[in-house]
Amino acid sequence: MESHSSTMLAAVLTLLVSLPAVSLASASCNFPAIFNFGDSNSDTGGLSAVFGQARSPHGETFFHHPAGRYCDGRLVIDFIAKSLGLPYLSAYLDSVGSNFTHGANFATAGSTIRPQNTTLQQSGFSPISLNVQYNEFYDFLPRSQVARTQGGVFEQLMPKAEAFSRGLYTFDIGQNDLTAGLFMNMSVAQVKGIVVPDVLDQFKKVVKYVHSQGGRNFWIHNTGPVGCLPYVLDRLPVLVSEMDHHGCATPFNELAQFFNRGLKDAVVQLRKELPSAAITYVDVYKAKFNLISQPQKHGVEEPIRTCCGHGGKYNFNVHLGCGGKIKVHGKEILVAKACKDPSVWVNWDGVHYTEAANKKIFDQIVDGSLSNPPVPLKMACHKHH
Repeated sequence: MESHSSTMLAAVLTLLVSLPAVSLASASCNFPAIFNFGDSNSDTGGLSAVFGQARSPHGETFFHHPAGRYCDGRLVIDFIAKSLGLPYLSAYLDSVGSNFTHGANFATAGSTIRPQNTTLQQSGFSPISLNVQYNEFYDFLPRSQVARTQGGVFEQLMPKAEAFSRGLYTFDIGQNDLTAGLFMNMSVAQVKGIVVPDVLDQFKKVVKYVHSQGGRNFWIHNTGPVGCLPYVLDRLPVLVSEMDHHGCATPFNELAQFFNRGLKDAVVQLRKELPSAAITYVDVYKAKFNLISQPQKHGVEEPIRTCCGHGGKYNFNVHLGCGGKIKVHGKEILVAKACKDPSVWVNWDGVHYTEAANKKIFDQIVDGSLSNPPVPLKMACHKHH
């Protein structure tokens, strides 16, 4: 009888000890902040703060005025923040009305992973490459804590120290590295052989740097189907035989997938080198391509053409972007207008997605079904090695 009681007690104790682990594995992470690194796919006002506001009709659908985003409304990063119960991220570079209590956004439109040897005016690519964004973060971390010690409004507008260790670090960058190479007349093979290895090496270094400063939770987006974007299709014509039946340029999409395979391998390597980190790789390519390849399923009427633009096969003109005007008899006339219903279009301005498309992309990735490991966004602090 005593032996049986001992066995029962041991079983109960084993169950009790195992319960916290079970509940921990299924517990929401309650991220107190988001620190984002990226390009225009997640820029909430960085480039606008430095080089001039993204003009109307950007922002018209949700904000009803320009809001620093190259979109008619919200971006995927906005939906990420909202789903985690956090406010929309302030751009680190924006000195007007910013609140960094729940994180900061270091992304700027046109950013690349590796620095470009051109100006924004020459190439359209931002000088604020990923290494610069890291430098901003590296500076922000200690200075924000010094500012908090001043109390008052400074304390209210800066993140607590624990926000940096418990926060979610999101990355959505790499697309511009691929197009920069192509726009410099490099072949797809050259971009694969020269650009991509260097880009992935620099990306890994920055993730390690962030980890060295206490970052532990990483949510990393791969890059989208660049061969379906009007600004690529318009500038880099390909043979009819190289177009798929959705209207996308196969060589450029294959380049994006090549980069993504490398990025996934880099994440696997980072997990080995940073065992204390939880690193989630998110297949945004698939989420985006689903909208283009299965438009009816997703309520899409225009999967490729530009909603806000003017002229040509794709309603896109590189010299007359969204909100563009021309002078007629000395009077400015708006010609690059927004379409009547952006909610049924995928592409907003030839480069970026509409708010409706961004929401559909977010809805596909939030549950973890397109992630490796397949962990939902709210549980991305749990390691699955």
